[in-house]
This record gives sequence, C-alpha cells and structure tokens, in this order.
Amino acid sequence: MPVQFLFRKNNGLKAVKEVPRMKQNKYDETSFFENYSRMPRSTGGLESAGEWGTFRTLLPDLQGQRILDLGCGFGWHCRYAREQGAVSVVGIDLSANMLERARAMTRDPKIEYLQLAIEDAAFGADEFDTVISSLAIHYVEDIASLCRQVYYCLKPGGAFVFSVEHPIFTALAAQDWHYGLEGGKQHWPVDNYHLEGPRQANFLDHAVTKYHRNTATYINTLIGSGFTLTRISELQPTAAMLENNAAWQEETRRPMFLLLSAVKN
Repeated sequence: MPVQFLFRKNNGLKAVKEVPRMKQNKYDETSFFENYSRMPRSTGGLESAGEWGTFRTLLPDLQGQRILDLGCGFGWHCRYAREQGAVSVVGIDLSANMLERARAMTRDPKIEYLQLAIEDAAFGADEFDTVISSLAIHYVEDIASLCRQVYYCLKPGGAFVFSVEHPIFTALAAQDWHYGLEGGKQHWPVDNYHLEGPRQANFLDHAVTKYHRNTATYINTLIGSGFTLTRISELQPTAAMLENNAAWQEETRRPMFLLLSAVKN
C-alpha cells in the first residue's frame, strides 16, 4: 500500500500525496549477494535449480519469439531463450549486482538487460510473445497490477509462465519445519493461510519481505486479468529427482514451489 505524506497548513493536517513503498533490493547488499552467489542455482545454472525441469515443460516453443524475463537475476533464462531460437530477449532486474553478473556472463547483442523493478515494468502493447519469471513474483506486493501490465504487453495468444514459492511454504514467515525433541522434522506448520500480505522471512541469513497470497488468488488474478490458465504444477518430485538428490525426499511432504502457465485470450 502507498504511504501518505502529510504537512501542516492553516493549523490543520492535510494529505499531500501518496508515495509507493520503496522496492526491496536485498541483492545489492554485499553480504546477501555473496550468500546468493554461492547457491547451487547461482553457480550451476538452470540444471542446478530443482524446479527447472518442470518449468521448462511449461514454456511454449521459443523459436522466433520476443521474450521478457521479470526478475532475470544472472540471466540464465534469458540465455536459454536465445539458445532455443528466441529473436530477442529483455531481462529486467532491480539489482545492479545481478545485472552486472548477467552482462558479464552474456555475449549476445540480442539480449538486453534493464535495471528496473518488476512493479515498474511498463512496455508497449503486444510487445512480447512470452513473459517469464522465476521465483521473483512473491516479492511483488500488487500482483493484480502486474498481471494487467503483463497482459497488456503480450501479443494475443502469448504465454505468461512463472514460478513462485508455494503458498503453503509462504504462509508462515518462519518457513521451517516443526521439529521433535530429538531434532527430527515432524511436519510443516501452516497457519494464517488466508491472511494474505507481507511476511518477514529469513533467507540467506537476512530478513527478507515476501508477499504471501493463497493459491486461489494467483489463479483468480490471472483469470480476472484476461488470461486462460493452461497448466499448474506444485512440483511433485519424480523418481529420477529422488534418485539423483536424496534431499528432494522432504519435498514429497509439502510443496515448495508453485508453477503456473497461462495464455492471453
């Protein structure tokens, strides 16, 4: 929500204007960025991101497409889109650190990186064929406004594919298991599920604001913006995932990711 600034005039208080909240930019904090840079998905790319195998299946054929990546980070998805034949890619991110790393890793004039908050993305009508976003939209407060802008900048029939932390995962700010007396993970607690709004979570040893919204809100906001939902995934680990990484076993107990694919009507 915007903040109202007041000033005193003629012995009374009067609202001057409403100013949007400052956008969160943790990735330009040195220690946070250093911790993020050591994560497997940061060093190993898309194949090291557990949700990538499913996310990839939600994407349309990218050959000849114009792509927008919201919250592009190190640019992994931007470079993948070009490898798949996209004619142009625009990646936006608020973090100068992220974009500096993305540009250093990219040698492609058809990929453009812009320092811009997701909330401030304002592109032309029908400018893109596909809009993607990976694990960034749960940092955005006003998803309805974002979906309307994505709808506007997509061509008719264009795809909007994104992943977020699952609402079961974001409902409680602690984002952690309930542990038994001997330290075992007994269950994943869920509370205040329908109380949507900001959560002060701990991520990479830093306080981070995430916005919790329930699954229905994600789906209904897409539909209300004019999209048709084409696929939803809660990323149930496959046998191959469990065989390759034993840590995925706990992901069978509760979903960590929600992935959605929709098209502009």
